[in-house]
Amino acid sequence: MPGSDLQPLWTPRDIAGLPVVRFARLAEARSGRTLPDYDSLHAWSVADPGAFWDLLWDFACVIGEKGGVRLADGDRMPGARFFPEARLNYAENLLRRSDDGDALVFRGEDRVETRLSWRDLHDLVSRLQQAFRGLGIGAGDRVAGLMPNMPETIAATLAAASIGAVWSSASPDFGPRGALDRFGQIAPKLFIAADGYYYAGKTIDNGDKLAEIAAGLPGDPPIIIVPYLGRAAETAARLPNARTLEATLAPYDARPVEFLRLPFSHPLFILFSSGTTGMPKCIVHSAGGTLLQHLKEHQLQSSLVEGERLFYFTTCGWMMWNWLVTGLATGATLLLYDGSPFHPGPSALFDYAVAERMNLFGTSAKYIDAVRKSGLRPIESHDLGSVRMMLSTGSPLAPESFDFVYDAIKADLHLASISGGTDIVSCFVLGVPTKPVWRGEIQGPGLGMAVDVYDEGGEPLPQGKGELVCTRPFPSMPVAFWDDADGARYRAAYFDRFPGIWCHGDFAEWTAHGGMIIHGRSDATLNPGGVRIGTAEIYAQVESIPEVVEALAIGQDWDGDVRIVLFVRLKDGVALDEALVARIRQVIRTGASPRHVPAKIIAVADIPRTKSNKIVELAVREIVHGRPIKNQEALANPEALELFRNLKELRS
Repeated sequence: MPGSDLQPLWTPRDIAGLPVVRFARLAEARSGRTLPDYDSLHAWSVADPGAFWDLLWDFACVIGEKGGVRLADGDRMPGARFFPEARLNYAENLLRRSDDGDALVFRGEDRVETRLSWRDLHDLVSRLQQAFRGLGIGAGDRVAGLMPNMPETIAATLAAASIGAVWSSASPDFGPRGALDRFGQIAPKLFIAADGYYYAGKTIDNGDKLAEIAAGLPGDPPIIIVPYLGRAAETAARLPNARTLEATLAPYDARPVEFLRLPFSHPLFILFSSGTTGMPKCIVHSAGGTLLQHLKEHQLQSSLVEGERLFYFTTCGWMMWNWLVTGLATGATLLLYDGSPFHPGPSALFDYAVAERMNLFGTSAKYIDAVRKSGLRPIESHDLGSVRMMLSTGSPLAPESFDFVYDAIKADLHLASISGGTDIVSCFVLGVPTKPVWRGEIQGPGLGMAVDVYDEGGEPLPQGKGELVCTRPFPSMPVAFWDDADGARYRAAYFDRFPGIWCHGDFAEWTAHGGMIIHGRSDATLNPGGVRIGTAEIYAQVESIPEVVEALAIGQDWDGDVRIVLFVRLKDGVALDEALVARIRQVIRTGASPRHVPAKIIAVADIPRTKSNKIVELAVREIVHGRPIKNQEALANPEALELFRNLKELRS
């Protein structure tokens, strides 16, 4: 098994007061079992999921009526129903504080800084709630937002949730086709958009884009334009059925927010798959399932407590934004950031961490690697005494990035690589506050998540690489896919491979410490000579080379087999000469295996990625093979795909 380094990078101290330990003592009292450590607590949580989620409801002080049934049809997957008699409201649970402390702090690059107290947030949600009702929005109606990660976005989300409407969002850099591919499917009854946004010091006006989107939305919904650039009135005047946020709120004074309590499974969010190989899937998530799962991940897996300051670098088009928003339910202050994380310089987010006394710093593996390659060493330049935890997701965190965090960011820090997805609006495997951090490993499965690795035949695989699965139901499974009346597309997405078992599509392996390594998406797995190789195994080696900024690997059909092709984006001024090619091959051969060594290594000027900064291996594979690419507007840089078309290097 991998991950057998002799010493952990970090070991927790003083664990007795941690929320997960206090939870375990309550679990012992209820279950009559002895649960001395995390592994035994996890075993109980998946063996008796009804009791586990019931205790979590009480521990996290969920507001609502629980009802008498904890889990119905618990042997069905899909089909299990958690708390089928419960009634609650997501927004009511997030707005439990109403004092003058910070609820939201916002930084829009170096252009905008604002903060809202809990009282301010209540008032804004109240006025938005009244405005939404005045526009005829009610339970089950969809509200779509093309918005930056700013306070008004969160207030609109809570206003929608308070009346049972369903929130769906995308980041403002989506083009018209990308936005309509998503919002056009769900036919929103209300569309909310910012007049523009800032990125890398540039001001991007969204007026022309919004006019095209408005013309394509079914049903001609009312539109609210939120000021960010100061051009809201000008933008609204160009659009049919549009008004500014200021004009929308003008008739309404703040009053106590009203909360409509609805069933546990009532839709809360519609999230979208990346849509880089077909139309995006519209994934419907429930209010109760989302709330419970996030409370567990915040309080038990991350030790978040009221008054702490929680940050995640994310856009409103990534599920980590929804995850961040739910931090309000614990009474945490949310630190919001919108724009480039490297503007005006590579220290931007660390400057923010110091200024706002950040406690939890959430980001992506790509960001950590980019900081490493920038030469920045925050441990020498920033006082990060307040930061106790760093979370990383979006792609596997390379072992070298683990080393960098502890060497160059902070030595005494709980580093948690986490992995889950849009499909479950949460995590399967993530941080464990009571366990050590081992180099290159995710610490363990989340409580209540019956995670395993299966071989091709559907048998558990205690050693070696296989498919990441979940064998028991959990509350944040999607309610449905939008416009999938008989559930056929939903079942096909997760349950066709192993009936009754959730197959997530990740290529994974258990470690000697009970942790996990994710080797990339299983549909992007390479198969040279019939041997399965995860792309992350290659990236972990090649991206350790200073000249390589990032890499992308695919399998190219060749001579009746598959050969590995590696594309590299190099630092400015670096050429891919024979010496560098030889060094890349040697590093991969030594650090991984001879089977991982690519047949071809090709330099490219850019690598295509989604709006949430994930590289798109499948789209590159399709274009290399001459197949059409659908929905290129789902990409942040679709023009990069052309760099991979008809390459002469791949004809021999």
